[in-house]
Amino acid sequence: MTTSEPPRSREQRKQDVLNRLEKDEDAWVATASATGEPHLMPLSFVWEHGTLLMCTRRTNPTLRNLESGDRPVQLTLGSTRDVVHITGAAVLIPTPELPSASAEAFAAKIVWDPRDSGPSYTYFRVVPQRIQAWREANEIPDRDLMTDGVWLV
Repeated sequence: MTTSEPPRSREQRKQDVLNRLEKDEDAWVATASATGEPHLMPLSFVWEHGTLLMCTRRTNPTLRNLESGDRPVQLTLGSTRDVVHITGAAVLIPTPELPSASAEAFAAKIVWDPRDSGPSYTYFRVVPQRIQAWREANEIPDRDLMTDGVWLV
């Protein structure tokens, strides 16, 4: 990594993370099966109530990997030179049980409404437990912005 700018303060990084969560539409979602087989999938999201609301087909390995509820999920936003890395727990939400305001927020941001795509889609929320953000090597020492679900700044 090259270092061309001074490191951002942790406060500025938190604000940059929150801005990215509001504006970005997609994240890389990494999960693993019960046998440890990794799976990486890009999925759309909306930042709502301090969680990332996502949706995918029931047959997607991502959703199958999350069904047991006891394995973490990792999300990554941005590029390798401006990354937000989120580790969290996923909570599956059957489409009929999702509050309509949440479904509307998802549809408005993503410009696609999974409710119109048939019963094969299921929503899930990722509840962040750890959030890290960094641009260059000089930001790595203070990259943790959230641990155990609590913002540090």
